[in-house]
Amino acid sequence: MADGVEDVYGEDSATLDQSFTPWTISVASGYSLMRDPRHNKGLAFTEKERDAHYLRGLLPPVVLSQELQEKKMMNIIRQYTVPLHRYMAMVELQETNERLFYKLLVDNVEELLPIVYTPTVGEACQKFGSIFKHPQGLYISLKEKGKILEILNNWPERTVKVIVVTDGERILGLGDLGCQGMGIPVGKLSLYTALGGVCPSQCLPITIDVGTNNEKLLDDEFYIGLRQKRATGKEYADLLQEFMCAVKQNYGEKVLIQFEDFANHNAFELLARYSSTHLVFNDDIQGTASVVLAGLLSALRLLGGTLADHTFLFLGAGEAGTGIAELIALEISEQNGKPIEENRKQIWLVDSKGLIVASRKDSLQDFKKPWAHDHEPIAELKNAVEALKPTILIGTSGVGKQFTKEVVEAMASLNEKPLIMALSNPTSQAECTAEEAYTWSEGRAIFASGSPFDPFEYNGKTFIPGQANNAYIFPGFGLGVIMAGSTRVRDDMLLAASKALVSQVTEEHYEKGMIYPPFKNIRKISANIAAKVAAKAYELGLASHLPQPEDLVKSAEKYMYSPVYRSYR
Repeated sequence: MADGVEDVYGEDSATLDQSFTPWTISVASGYSLMRDPRHNKGLAFTEKERDAHYLRGLLPPVVLSQELQEKKMMNIIRQYTVPLHRYMAMVELQETNERLFYKLLVDNVEELLPIVYTPTVGEACQKFGSIFKHPQGLYISLKEKGKILEILNNWPERTVKVIVVTDGERILGLGDLGCQGMGIPVGKLSLYTALGGVCPSQCLPITIDVGTNNEKLLDDEFYIGLRQKRATGKEYADLLQEFMCAVKQNYGEKVLIQFEDFANHNAFELLARYSSTHLVFNDDIQGTASVVLAGLLSALRLLGGTLADHTFLFLGAGEAGTGIAELIALEISEQNGKPIEENRKQIWLVDSKGLIVASRKDSLQDFKKPWAHDHEPIAELKNAVEALKPTILIGTSGVGKQFTKEVVEAMASLNEKPLIMALSNPTSQAECTAEEAYTWSEGRAIFASGSPFDPFEYNGKTFIPGQANNAYIFPGFGLGVIMAGSTRVRDDMLLAASKALVSQVTEEHYEKGMIYPPFKNIRKISANIAAKVAAKAYELGLASHLPQPEDLVKSAEKYMYSPVYRSYR
C-alpha cells in the first residue's frame, strides 16, 4: 500500500496536548501496555491512566515525571565505565520505553551519540552475537529468496518512510561482520528519529544476509547469521533485485532506501543501478561527501580563498574518498563554471598501491579512473605530499595511524594552516588523533575527524576538534526528502544540504577554530537542512507533496517527532 494505512491509534494525527487511546482492541489488563515500548511510560503513568487502563497493582504507587525518569536513567548510564555496557543499557531502554530512549538521546546528544553510534556501535557489531537479546528490524537471507515481499508484510508497520539496509560486508573500518552488521541500520535509524525527527514507526532497519567471509564469525558458536561464504555474482544481484522490487511494491516509490556499509564494488553498482528507478541514498558515498564538503566550505573562512584555490590529497579511494572528491569537483564547477573533468585535476587520490595516476588506468576499478591524472607513480603518502604540495589532506582509508609524524610535519611545512581530516571510523581506525595533528603541526592545523576526540590544549591554547560526522547530514537530508515527497535523490540536493550546514556555523565557532556547529543544536540544524533539501526537490520538480509550504523550516519543525509522553484517555 503505497501511502500507508489508517492511523489506528490516532497518535500521529493528535497534537501533543490531545490525549488518545493506545488500544485497538479491548483488553482485560494493562500488563500488555507496559510491555509495548511505544506506549509504555513506566512509573510516569498518571493515577487516571492507571485506573483507565487496568494498571492498578501492576506498578508501585509513586508517579514520576518523564524528566525525573530521564535524570535517573542518565545517572544509571553514567555509572557504567565501559562504553559497550552503556550501549547495551540504551538498547534495553529502547526496547522497553521508546519515548524515554529518544528523550535521553535528544536532550543529551553530545554525550550519547558516541554510545549509540560510532565508535561504540562498531564494537557492538563485532560482539553482536554475544549481546543479542531481542531482534530489531528485518533479517532477509538467501533462504528467503522468492519470499521477500512476504517477509516485508511480516513487519507490523505499513507507513514506512525510511529503510536503512546493509549486507554487513564493510562495517565502518572493521570489515565483514555479516549478519551482525544489523547494529548499523538500527543505530542510523535511531539518529533519524532523535536528530531528524522522523517518527520511529516510519523507520525500518534491514540486514540482507548473503553469508560472510569472516572465518572468525563462521567458527563462532554464537554467530547469528548464515554459516556460509558470501554469495556473489548473479545470485547476489538477483536477491537485491527482488528486494528492491518488493520494497517499491510494498511501500511505494517515495520510501527512502539508504544503502549502508556495502563493500565498494557493490555500493557503487547498486547506487548507479537504482538511482534512476528508486529513491536511494548511500550515506557512505553521498552523506560523507556532503558533510565533508560542508567542513571544507566552512574552513575557507579560516584558510581563505575558494575551493578552486586549493589542492586536495586523499588517502583512500573507496566509497567515501571518491564520493567526497566528486562532490568537491561538482561544487568547484558550480563556482567557476569550468567542466568537472578539469576541476578534478586538482584532486589527487592515494590507494593501497600508491598515487592514482594515468599509467595505472588500465588496472583501476571504474570509479577510480576519473582520478587518474598525469604524474609519475608515487608509492608513499609522505612523498605524495612533498610532490603535490596539497593544502588539504583527507583520510578515508579505513586504516589507522597512516598520517604519521612525517606526513603531518610535511603538511605543516607547506602550509601556514594545514587542513587535516582523519575521517576513518571507529576511533581506532582514524588516520591520526587530534592530539597528534595539533602537536606535530605546532598548533597550526585545522583538524576534523570521523569519530569524536576530546578538546586538546597546546601551548596554553585549547583546540576543539571538528567531527565530520554524517549524523549532521543524513537525518535532516532524509527529513527533507520525506517532507517534499521527493521521488529521487540528486547531487544538487546534497550540495544544498552542505551549504545549509555551513550556514549554522557562527563567528563564535570560527573563533574557537571550529568548522562544524555543536551537536547540541542538531534538531535546529536538521530542520534547516531539511528545508533546503526540500526546497531543492521542489525546484528540480521532484517533489510530490504539493503545494510547497511557504515556510519550510517551520514545516520541518512541525513534522518532527516529539519524545515527550502522550496522555492516554
